[in-house]
Amino acid sequence: MRKGTNIPVAATSVRIELGRDSGTGPVDVDASALLLTASGKVRSDDDFVFYNQPRHASGAVNHEGKRSEAPVAVDVLSADLARVEPDVDRIVLAASAEGGTFGQVPGLHVRLVDADGGAEIARFESADATVETAFVLGELYRRQGGWKFRAVGQGYGSGLAGLATDFGISVDEEADAGAPVREAAPAAAVPPQASASPPPPAAAPAPAAASAPAPSAPAAAGAVRLTKVTLTKQAPSVSLTKQGGTGGVMRVNLNWQTQKQSQKSASGWGRKLGRAVAGHSGLDLDLCALFELADGRKGAVQALGNAFGSLHQPPYIHLDGDDRTGAVASGENLTVNLDHAAQLRRVLVFVTIYSGARSFEGVQGTVTLQPQHGAPVEFSLDECTVPSSVCALALITNKGGDLVVHREARYLVVERGSSPQRTVDAAYGWGMQWAPGRK
Repeated sequence: MRKGTNIPVAATSVRIELGRDSGTGPVDVDASALLLTASGKVRSDDDFVFYNQPRHASGAVNHEGKRSEAPVAVDVLSADLARVEPDVDRIVLAASAEGGTFGQVPGLHVRLVDADGGAEIARFESADATVETAFVLGELYRRQGGWKFRAVGQGYGSGLAGLATDFGISVDEEADAGAPVREAAPAAAVPPQASASPPPPAAAPAPAAASAPAPSAPAAAGAVRLTKVTLTKQAPSVSLTKQGGTGGVMRVNLNWQTQKQSQKSASGWGRKLGRAVAGHSGLDLDLCALFELADGRKGAVQALGNAFGSLHQPPYIHLDGDDRTGAVASGENLTVNLDHAAQLRRVLVFVTIYSGARSFEGVQGTVTLQPQHGAPVEFSLDECTVPSSVCALALITNKGGDLVVHREARYLVVERGSSPQRTVDAAYGWGMQWAPGRK
């Protein structure tokens, strides 16, 4: 498409890919969407969908995360046009650059795809970017009872904050300146029942009677916060304490995309933990954590053995549930209660393949740790090049009251006769005993 042209959109559900050439320098590109009324403004800050606020309250527009498959890297949005509220007249599709300008981003484009059939509806390539740090690449708008897509190509030199402000968003500028053997819950350090001394508390806590769900976005404080922290191999750690991520809850989320090796088509990838995807039919992934408390107790939080943990009592970590069908739009989430950070010595978050695939090869992931207060921390996983069914994601340690997140992104190979849990335990020196378990 040429700038300014439009095309009808017959699909009721679409995927929007804001892309660029991959491996082309330090500039990071993020996608966002703004839901506007006929006045050209948002109704409230809730109408801004981006990495810090990934789901619109209506469920109509979502930020799906990033994926990279040479030669293209994309940040993905989705829109269920049938669910867009009547007073929303158009959806602006924007991109922002972090670490440089769009003049340093070759191959900048927006691609609209039918989410059901996978067919490409429209594609607009922007070739005239120079010093801009934000771009409106396109928009979906209502016309005579239907929807159309327009190629826009309008740049901003004031970044995402300037773009958002122009459409009525209140930005917090001060904040933004800155099938293997499977194991159930372990029974390490628990002496035999016949021991003369009474056993310490069980390593795996009982499921919480009532655990509060993690929020889908940071709590609003009168304005939208645009800050985020991206961990890399060169800069793998960040202090949550120094970023303001103290108190409240922190949600740990994992987005996965997989590409069918024999058919690398636009429709051949899927997302979300636990979703059945092309090439990995019935894929069931389990988000897990090993913990060590300040008093020395150790254990695991995982679906195996129904060791879902607890948010308001030890270990202060809770697994929302086990999404085995992909029906839950947010996939599986792990929540950490930062109000009790002093009771946590270290937490290792990892993911295992329960069924549907033998290895993470061909699968790519993005990890996001979203504190209720403070900037989100995100990082991408490298491509898996070994036959691995378990991946250590992030290690959270308490260093003198300073809670530090370290990017692990480490694929581990499970030896014959062992299990993913035992393999992670051995790699990180948890020293627990494991017993077979099932879901």
